[in-house]
Amino acid sequence: MPQVVIMAAPTKPDAPAAPGCTLGLKTVPNAPRDEIVGWLGAALKVRVRAPALEGRANDALLAFLAAQLGLPRRGVTLRHGEKSRQKIVAITGLDLPGVKRRLGL
Repeated sequence: MPQVVIMAAPTKPDAPAAPGCTLGLKTVPNAPRDEIVGWLGAALKVRVRAPALEGRANDALLAFLAAQLGLPRRGVTLRHGEKSRQKIVAITGLDLPGVKRRLGL
């Protein structure tokens, strides 16, 4: 019977993990302007001009948040709530205190 050898890929044990966090949002599409309203309980309320049609509001939301945070668009991704006003986004490159500081909250 042949032997099977499984080898793990080498990793850098001292490589720091990139900072990141998740953020709960309450979104309002079809708003007069893109803006961060403030905290609504534990969620951040954000208004976007784009309509909630074919993912346009989600795309506008993620681009707006990335611009407000000074991150590239790929640094903000939708984790949950694609068709809901309650969303969870993942932010790569900033921890939660950094997000709050950059948004002035």
